[in-house]
Amino acid sequence: MGMIDTVGAFCPHGLVARRNRETGPLAGLGFGLKDLFDLAGVPTGAGSPDWLATHPVPATSAPVVETLLAAGARLVGKTQTDEIAWSLNGENAHYGTPRNVAAPGRIPGGSSSGSAAATAAGLVDFAIGTDTGGSVRLPASYCGLYGLRPSHGRISLAGAVPLAPSYDTAGWFARDAAILARVGRVLLGETPPQPRPRRLLIARDLFERAGPAVTEALDEALGHLRAQFATVEAVTVAGEAAGAWRNAFRLIQSHEAWAAHGAWIARVQPRFGPGVRERFEAASRLDAGEVAAATALRRTIAAELRALLGEDAVLALPSAPGIAPHLATPEAELDGFRARALELLCPAGHAGLPQVSLPRARLDGCPLGLSLIAGPGRDETLLDLARTFAR
Repeated sequence: MGMIDTVGAFCPHGLVARRNRETGPLAGLGFGLKDLFDLAGVPTGAGSPDWLATHPVPATSAPVVETLLAAGARLVGKTQTDEIAWSLNGENAHYGTPRNVAAPGRIPGGSSSGSAAATAAGLVDFAIGTDTGGSVRLPASYCGLYGLRPSHGRISLAGAVPLAPSYDTAGWFARDAAILARVGRVLLGETPPQPRPRRLLIARDLFERAGPAVTEALDEALGHLRAQFATVEAVTVAGEAAGAWRNAFRLIQSHEAWAAHGAWIARVQPRFGPGVRERFEAASRLDAGEVAAATALRRTIAAELRALLGEDAVLALPSAPGIAPHLATPEAELDGFRARALELLCPAGHAGLPQVSLPRARLDGCPLGLSLIAGPGRDETLLDLARTFAR
């Protein structure tokens, strides 16, 4: 008997099972695959009926799929995504909203909505998503999951629909830290052990921007984390420039999204849903000078963050400015929440750094994640810390 999708997490065209071998480091684990990745013989829909109708069925699978299948994992099916991955909410105007079992009546987060919902509901052991501006980290927080955004470029995105290539990453979700790490050893490759970080930096300004309720909810988890480090220091990450950092991300992401899809949009005139439609329309009218200034600011941000972390520190911050918003929250309210979320999510993206969201707190009965950011290439450090923290 096949899997029964109880939460609307899977695409109707992607309910396929694949297994290449029954042995390997991921044997016995089932996974979901975000419908941005190619799977041989199965259409790639990218959350858009018009994309589905205007692109050929791929003849080959994305390398990330082949790697997981070769490691013994079993593919359960392709999971829902927001249109072209350009949303943080998970409410697809064409295909509906996957159900968040960890916070009933609330959104699952996006754009990796189906992957998060399927993992939270126990339909899969882990699921692959993508994270450009937070599309793994935010759903992980909303759905009470572990979620990793890897260092930019660590995992191949060949065979995946792009959004903003200089920010795009392939990440994953799991309900426990051990499985998160097992998947990491396969996707990141076998690497020498990384030295344990000595310094914990606490992003004082980002906790302040998340607000007192979030800060209080994460306080106990942060206390447990402090005990793991020799040195703990409160630092300012963006300070008063947080809005400028967010705007730089918006401009660069929009510029790259239009470069990737503008010609297809002009030719097909796809019927985008609310939010996605407006973002692509704005992307078509960007000022080149503003994009250039944003790119210059990004270089400065990346250098500052990498210098702050050095070789021996991790940075702690909230994964989200609150719990998952209610279903059918008015668009204007969601936009405001999204802007606050991006102030917490964009630093790692600007600098290409790995970030893990840990399901370590609850607020008003709903999950809330605590995040850790490490230096470039130190993804394994975060996976090790997640396992230590879980114990």
